[in-house]
Amino acid sequence: MLSLSQKVILAEGWTRRLIAFFGGAIGVLALAPFSFFPAFFVPMTLAVWLIDGSSGESLWASLRRAAGAGWWLGFGYFVAGLWWLGVAFLTDADRFAWALPLGVVGLPAGLAIFTGLGFALARLLWSPGAARIFALAAGLSAAEWIRGHVLTGFPWNDFGMALGANPVFAQFASVGGLYSLTVLSVLLFSTPALFGAGKSSRRVLVVSLAAFLALALFGAVRLQDKTDSVKGVKLRVIQANVANDEFRVDRKAELLERYLKLSDRSTSPQTTGLSDVTHVFWSESVFPFLLSRDPASLSTIASRMQNAILFAGAARAESAGGHTKYFNSLAVIQRGEIKEYFDKMHLTPFGEYMPFANVLARVGLTQFAWSPGAFDAGQYSRVLTAPGLPAVFPLICYESIFPEEVAERLSDLNARPGMMLNVTNDGWFGVTTGPYQHLSQARLRAIEQGLPMARAANTGVSAIIDPYGRLVASTSLGVEAVLDGSLPKALPATFYSQHWRLAPAVAWLIVLVGALIRPRKI
Repeated sequence: MLSLSQKVILAEGWTRRLIAFFGGAIGVLALAPFSFFPAFFVPMTLAVWLIDGSSGESLWASLRRAAGAGWWLGFGYFVAGLWWLGVAFLTDADRFAWALPLGVVGLPAGLAIFTGLGFALARLLWSPGAARIFALAAGLSAAEWIRGHVLTGFPWNDFGMALGANPVFAQFASVGGLYSLTVLSVLLFSTPALFGAGKSSRRVLVVSLAAFLALALFGAVRLQDKTDSVKGVKLRVIQANVANDEFRVDRKAELLERYLKLSDRSTSPQTTGLSDVTHVFWSESVFPFLLSRDPASLSTIASRMQNAILFAGAARAESAGGHTKYFNSLAVIQRGEIKEYFDKMHLTPFGEYMPFANVLARVGLTQFAWSPGAFDAGQYSRVLTAPGLPAVFPLICYESIFPEEVAERLSDLNARPGMMLNVTNDGWFGVTTGPYQHLSQARLRAIEQGLPMARAANTGVSAIIDPYGRLVASTSLGVEAVLDGSLPKALPATFYSQHWRLAPAVAWLIVLVGALIRPRKI
């Protein structure tokens, strides 16, 4: 009787494709909100066997067969992990429902090309025995890094999140960042494929088990640390849960009143309203109008916010030379005056600008997010400042999923900030797994940098996160909520924050050396 590994290796046609597809889909259970990391053993173990079964009459035939299996595994993983994108197309169904397959099937199909590339790279390095899991780690981690950078990048649900979604294992991100976790995830979760494969494989299995235990011990010890709070700072995060169809200019007074009432809500005997709060955070794109050009609204904010300082998402316009630019921005407002702005630097394709806009407009596809025109990208990294608060490093929407961009922007600053602020509107995606995945990736940035984070999300999940990635306080998804809490103190600069270019390079070098231990045999 054939073993399970032999059945997978010898599988052909649609049997082989379906094994890869469903194996990839099962791996999504390792991500938020499930965070069941053992699920990732399935796709990575199958990946080894599928590449084992990729022999062909020539090198090119072998690579094609491996890439095909990788594409199907990636397709299953991304369909199961990103299906919630389809909800955005139903927000304005009359205009966008026809394009729903582009998000639910088209994007996963495109992203799966990178997984296919990773399988092909691994096949180039393939050899018998334990070295082949190093080849897989080298190929897939390189492909995931490319996915995070090419065409502005989209590292959402990077394979490293199989470890990164677990608060204990995620602590290693303070040393090596997301892409080192990617290398480790592929390497460690593929080791079951080595069972019964000889003495050298048994040694690798022992080392793998020791690595899991070491990661768990490192994380557990690190999580024993307590964090103090910044004295005199009382934060309030507002989750207004505004539906997208309510976000209209004709309802601007009603929307502003809703935010102001929530901001002054009594939540406990110790916090009876704005008089007991120092800083208030509203979510991304709160206003369906240009706040800087609406003195009446600014006057209303001044009269109602008392002495609290407000951080709020607010689109802004800038005119020069007869041309007007629009920015998705975060404003600091004190006594009704906008003191500072940060303009979002990494715009969301299709949400805030349209790649190939002229072509896509002909088929009726335009950007989803409200804007008087297509948004322009901000050009400068900066911190925002407010009395009583440490310097704030702003991240608007999915800027929080790019580990190296965050690290580079922070390294460009003159001084290390005391916190990060992530404002977002995940209301496009309803009560699905998407907002939980977004939160999971944002909290990994806190661990990488050793900085606390306040997170204001229109529909959730809003949170105050300490520099170890622990949720000091958080809301439920899809509800109106007011979140109060103190601000945890930042940690000293982490190893990753100081050596973010070096960390993944070292990890790749290690797996590449491991893959080349034995002579190539294709």
